[in-house]
Amino acid sequence: MLIGLSSGAAAASPTPATPTPSPTPVLYSAQTLAESKQLQQAALASDYAYRQVAHLADNIGPRLSGSAQAQKAVEYVAGELKALGLEVQLEKVMVPHWVRGEETAALVQFQGQAPKTTQKIVLTALGGSVATPATGLTAEVVVVRDFEELASLGKEKINGKIVVFNHAFDRQMAAEGHGGEAYGQAVVYRGDAPSAAARLGAVAALVRSVGGAAYRLPHTGTTHYAADAPKIPAAAVTEEDADLIAALAPQGPVRMHLVLTPQQLPDALSYNVIGDLKGTEHPEQVIIVSGHLDSWDLGTGAIDDGAGVAVAMQVPNLIKQLGLHPRRTIRVIAWMNEENGSRGGQTYAQEHADEIANHFAAIETDLGADHPLGINLVGQPELKSFLVPVAKVLENSGAGLLAVKEEAGSDIDPLAKLGVPNFSPIQDSRFYFNYHHTAADTLDKIVPRELAETAAINAVLAYALANLEQPLPR
Repeated sequence: MLIGLSSGAAAASPTPATPTPSPTPVLYSAQTLAESKQLQQAALASDYAYRQVAHLADNIGPRLSGSAQAQKAVEYVAGELKALGLEVQLEKVMVPHWVRGEETAALVQFQGQAPKTTQKIVLTALGGSVATPATGLTAEVVVVRDFEELASLGKEKINGKIVVFNHAFDRQMAAEGHGGEAYGQAVVYRGDAPSAAARLGAVAALVRSVGGAAYRLPHTGTTHYAADAPKIPAAAVTEEDADLIAALAPQGPVRMHLVLTPQQLPDALSYNVIGDLKGTEHPEQVIIVSGHLDSWDLGTGAIDDGAGVAVAMQVPNLIKQLGLHPRRTIRVIAWMNEENGSRGGQTYAQEHADEIANHFAAIETDLGADHPLGINLVGQPELKSFLVPVAKVLENSGAGLLAVKEEAGSDIDPLAKLGVPNFSPIQDSRFYFNYHHTAADTLDKIVPRELAETAAINAVLAYALANLEQPLPR
């Protein structure tokens, strides 16, 4: 039979102890957060970053890898970082040296043509393109929307032709704040279309410009020749001219005369510019804050990426100005050759591979100078919780969002692949691709206040990470 316990006996039974909750680890001291707010306010009030990008864009100009302007920019940034009291090094990078040359095109046969006339086509060679014969080439044009339509035509209809890929940039997607995604969908044609056409016997490939502006502006950028295809001349044609050719082609044969005379010279010696603001407690641990110094040659490289270099330079400038002392080293890097080779980031990762454990974090700004909304992060999912206090500081300038991404910047991506947490500002991307890689990438596209807001993100984030009380998850 069952024997019941008396109420007294029950009362004497021990009560299970309530577990003591583990204290939430302190990520940032009150002093660090207070100093981060000081940096934010100082960045918003300073024109230092704007003056730096103005000099790079207006005084030095376009900075394609291997050019005299690229070397001048290396010397200028190194001198400015030395003037701030940083330990400066120039680390060698062998870079592609591609020179644009002449680029012209005209329709020489089309339906309704007036006698002895042509129609000018506005285009620009894609980076790395091979040349036509010096006097050009003349061939019939075939227009396709995408790779599938190209394949459906086959070699019989493509052989000996100039292929125009009329694949449109999704403006609506960009207008809704997803410019990067719209760019990603279209840029595959800039990279892969020439080889796809060449496999079917095309003599040249033209790609509808990868951008959102319809002002008859061609957008350049690198193309990638596949090992299994002949190299054929490749160029970006303006949106308007792509549509013109697409309208004429169904009416009858369209023939084009095309002249592209780029040269691929031997690789040139250049440099990543590196400036260290040494940490007071853990100088061996490094937080990179960076942008790329090279640019395309059509504009003056203000938004891509003079702005990124300038806001990186602003970080030590403000820290010195306020008399602050980061515990870890803040390393400013102006990368070389992001645009047509990514040699700067790749070389750095290779040469510093034995120091990766001491690379605490890497930040890159390379999406223009429009209003920033917050911080992108690449790494372990727990990283997001480490940035919540930083985001709280940045809410005052409308930049409190946190977003987990697959990539934060092409120059720092090799470090991400080695386990280094990567970060970048979330930029407003609605308008960036209207100017990106075009002749319109000039200083007037930068709003000084918005550049200062981006500088504030770099300064607050870099300084907070330099003083973080815990290691970041890796």
